[in-house]
Amino acid sequence: MRAIQYDRFGDYDVLGLATAPEPTGGDGQAVVRVTVAGVSPLDNTARQGKLPAGAVKPFPVIPGVSGVGVLVEPGGSALPAGTRVAIGGGRYGLGVDGVWAELVAVAPADLVPLPDAVDDTTAAALTAGAGYLTALLALTEVVGFRAGQTVLAPGVGGAVGQGGVEIARVLGAAKAITTATSSVKAALGRDVGFEVIDLSQESLRDGVARLTDGKGVDVVLDGVAGPLTGEALGSLAVDGSLVSIGYSAGMTSTVNVTDLIWKNAHVHGFRFAMFTPDQVAAANVKLLDLVARKEITPLVDSVYPLAEAARAQRHLIEGGSFGRVLLSV
Repeated sequence: MRAIQYDRFGDYDVLGLATAPEPTGGDGQAVVRVTVAGVSPLDNTARQGKLPAGAVKPFPVIPGVSGVGVLVEPGGSALPAGTRVAIGGGRYGLGVDGVWAELVAVAPADLVPLPDAVDDTTAAALTAGAGYLTALLALTEVVGFRAGQTVLAPGVGGAVGQGGVEIARVLGAAKAITTATSSVKAALGRDVGFEVIDLSQESLRDGVARLTDGKGVDVVLDGVAGPLTGEALGSLAVDGSLVSIGYSAGMTSTVNVTDLIWKNAHVHGFRFAMFTPDQVAAANVKLLDLVARKEITPLVDSVYPLAEAARAQRHLIEGGSFGRVLLSV
């Protein structure tokens, strides 16, 4: 089968199109023929060798954390062959080979059937970057979000920024705010209905204070990190919570400890290992239902052919994408 592989850690150029053995459905695993795969920052971090030792399987590695396709071998799944499914919740592209391939072996618990009303590209956009799934689990399971609270999800072009705003709205947020690093990006966000703080025009703290009448936000979903994390902590309301999700802007930050002390701030780490397979599956089913009912609308920036995976990854990381970047398999 055709697959993207890398046999050493490195830059985008270590990604290459290869002929790989087709996976089998041994040990009860299902086999899915992939139609559309997501491209995520986690794929990039793994390929660069920046994850903890042992997090990535021995070389060669087929990347791809999430995607959608058609079930060809059900294995231990109760779903029949021919079912359209989303793939996620496992360690695909990390501890086991991922979805940047024509076929992938999948644990039955990681299969979610797709509603007829949701096409493959939209489903792949929903799961790419896991922003919607992260936002739903972080708000409902980690911080105990309540309707009427306010949420800040920085990064208007990213998965957590867009997913965080849409999920917060569905859950009844009084305000759901995101950020942009340029006026161009801010305009793109406002054009699709997002409330955006333009960081090229005002600081995060000033923008949050303006939009919340000086109270601050109840929850920050931080998929950006770097210098922004300290500012986000300072933008919290008293008893507010920050959930650390990703680090697209860097892995280190400077924090004013008085923002922790005087705000009685709560800081949480986030990773999917915190949740049971049943929790993740239930969340994915809910998200697909929200898409089918058009209560959320995952945005697609671009779709690349599988052979151009390196170009797609570079565009996601360096090209200022607005929405999800996908691979057509």
